[in-house]
Amino acid sequence: MHKKISDGQTLEVNGMAVTFTILNKESIESGGKSYDRYKVSATIKNTSDKAYNIRLSAFPQIVSGIGLVELDCINATGARLTSKKIELKMKAQMINVTYSAYDKSGKFVNSTIPVTGSYYFDPGDTISDDAIFIVPQGEKPDVSVRSMK
Repeated sequence: MHKKISDGQTLEVNGMAVTFTILNKESIESGGKSYDRYKVSATIKNTSDKAYNIRLSAFPQIVSGIGLVELDCINATGARLTSKKIELKMKAQMINVTYSAYDKSGKFVNSTIPVTGSYYFDPGDTISDDAIFIVPQGEKPDVSVRSMK
């Protein structure tokens, strides 16, 4: 289900408050045409008492389903490698793992690498992301929100 959202507006989507904000606007020329370039921000806050989490198992797995909401800019051109959407995803919980191995000189050494242990979005958590939307001149970003949960 898609819901329209405009600048400065906050929508309630499945126990999550989604806010869309235009940070700045400038006019640009490209290929003899004029466009408006918007820097935008999207924020999601878990206003429910439900925690979302995905625990990872020990074997390699393709992690899908970490997206919470997607904001689609219907009139974005996608020109100059700019965005047409913002996907807000769960936070990654990083764990430092220590392992032992031989280095190039044959010495036995301990090393530490960060790995993702899980993804989460707890009650009260906030996640934000920015994007650049280029739209035809005179148009504002036409944005809709879709819950992925």
